[in-house]
Amino acid sequence: MSEFSQVVKGGLNKIFSSVKKFFLIVFLLAVVGGGLYFWVCNWTYSKGTRAGTLIKISYKGVAFKTYEGQLNLGGFRQDGGDGVSGNIWEFSVWEDEVYNTLQNYEGKQVKLYYREKYKAMPWQGDTEYFVYKVEQVE
Repeated sequence: MSEFSQVVKGGLNKIFSSVKKFFLIVFLLAVVGGGLYFWVCNWTYSKGTRAGTLIKISYKGVAFKTYEGQLNLGGFRQDGGDGVSGNIWEFSVWEDEVYNTLQNYEGKQVKLYYREKYKAMPWQGDTEYFVYKVEQVE
């Protein structure tokens, strides 16, 4: 093999080695970054309760089916330019058992226990509020 061929082959090996290292670093950063993103988004930002009349609970979605509901908190709020509207709170539900309980309380006064997340993933629900417990208010 000529000296020129050896130099070219050595140069190509260095280039391929550098490219492999670059893509390995990019891949590892993407995996770590994605893991951190999912971890931070699933932190509980706040938790509490809300009480009102349960208006609607449904199972909906195109690609990801989720349980979604609406609670009328009572009173009114003023929308920017649209006038006055009802004070409606929208929430999501993860568990089948809670969803089934909510179906029985539709149209009744309930107290909902929820956790608020930083961001909901599309397969979790449409809102950042996730109800995990429900009680009927007498």
